[in-house]
Amino acid sequence: MDGLSVDTEPMWLHTEVELAKEYGADWSLADQAHCLGGPMSKVGIHLADKSNRPDLAEWFSDEMVHRMAQRCSQGVGFMPGVEVLLNEILELGIPVGLVSASPRPIVDAVLNGLGKSYYQFSISASDVSRSKPFPDPYLLAADKLNVEISECIVLEDSATGVASATAAGAYVVAVPHLVPIDAAPRRIVLKTLENVSVALLKDKFSR
Repeated sequence: MDGLSVDTEPMWLHTEVELAKEYGADWSLADQAHCLGGPMSKVGIHLADKSNRPDLAEWFSDEMVHRMAQRCSQGVGFMPGVEVLLNEILELGIPVGLVSASPRPIVDAVLNGLGKSYYQFSISASDVSRSKPFPDPYLLAADKLNVEISECIVLEDSATGVASATAAGAYVVAVPHLVPIDAAPRRIVLKTLENVSVALLKDKFSR
């Protein structure tokens, strides 16, 4: 979701820098890349380590969720090409769900901020016992779609998300953000989702 479907990564960076600064620490793009695609607990632990406040790891996680939900609820924008692709998927009647490693409050804030329903359902880190990189979220999504996971195409931007989708057994379209991702069997790598259509994806995975 973040950095792939919606342009929320600048919000994440701003919020992480803000929190770190409040506790006398610096936060860089390398720190953001370290936490990319991981559970919120990973962000909290990293902020606590950077701030030399290991006792505040859980508080940092909770505060990140609170601040991000507030910011996302004010409206978010799509990443290039995503809205066009989602509208095509809707017009073709293809079932689609949203799977995110973000907690439920952030996912709901993002979806409300879009102003239109594009997804049949959403799965957040709050909805599974094991989030990405484990396959659980995507296996649950396939079950909700009532399709075999091997027939699903997953769009991801993080190595953690790609690992999750790959472990589940889905086709994967990787659009790397901050961290490079290599092509592999049943996986293609694109620079952007601009000009990407359903027909193009079918063609890529039918070869």
